[in-house]
Amino acid sequence: MARMVAIYRTPNDPAAFDEHYFTVHVPMARRLPGLRGYDISRGAIATPAGGPVPYLIGTLHFDDMAAIRAAFASPEGRECAADRRVLAPAEGDVQIFLFDTEPV
Repeated sequence: MARMVAIYRTPNDPAAFDEHYFTVHVPMARRLPGLRGYDISRGAIATPAGGPVPYLIGTLHFDDMAAIRAAFASPEGRECAADRRVLAPAEGDVQIFLFDTEPV
């Protein structure tokens, strides 16, 4: 299994962010080819290192890294990548990580 994790900082307008994220971005991302699951996390109170608390973390689940690459090379993937700029216009507004997972 492979994951894409997007960690968003608190936006200037949280209500507008939530409206766009849940009515536009999530339905768009659900059309990504090869997507196996999509979940969000929020409500963090603190970070161990004392850094900024994430506003929202989106985790997309795929079979492997090749599936992530294929998804974001597709028209749907390019559309999602462009829309991410609406949610997080500055590079520092979001951190994105891609990684393989393995059971332990």
